[in-house]
Amino acid sequence: MSYISDNLLPNEKVFFTARVHPMIFLSPVLAFIVTIFLFILSLNEKDASVLICLFLFLLFYSILLGIRATIMMLTTEFGVTNRRIIAKSGFIRRQTIEILLSKIESVSVYQSILGRIFNYGTVTVIGTGGTKGSFQGIANPIETRKKIYQMIEIYTQSQQEAKEK
Repeated sequence: MSYISDNLLPNEKVFFTARVHPMIFLSPVLAFIVTIFLFILSLNEKDASVLICLFLFLLFYSILLGIRATIMMLTTEFGVTNRRIIAKSGFIRRQTIEILLSKIESVSVYQSILGRIFNYGTVTVIGTGGTKGSFQGIANPIETRKKIYQMIEIYTQSQQEAKEK
């Protein structure tokens, strides 16, 4: 069961979910490629002790980066319901944020050059009172922001109609 579906209120429905983009695996893959390159270089050297030590360090580092990216991919959830935004990231050290749609002040998106090319970025939701949640590596962040604002609009209209009745 997912964190979002486990924490839904009565009559609350998930409108949109965002996922983490696979580009978070770029750093581990690049580190692993450099590691393999160093390993090949060390095979051709007579005294390759320094290269082997560097190879072992980079191998360990690339494995850690891969584990970190995998945990991020598997544990990050971001969803918009008909009442609020619910987001969670992390496994051992968990960050959660739940902001009512009526309490959202702004949603910002940051994309690096690679983020623009491959369509991923950081989505930051800022609520009233300074509540702030940033979630990195979100696929299609502009569309995510658009969906949040659409849901805010729908929520605001439904609240106005309820007041009029």
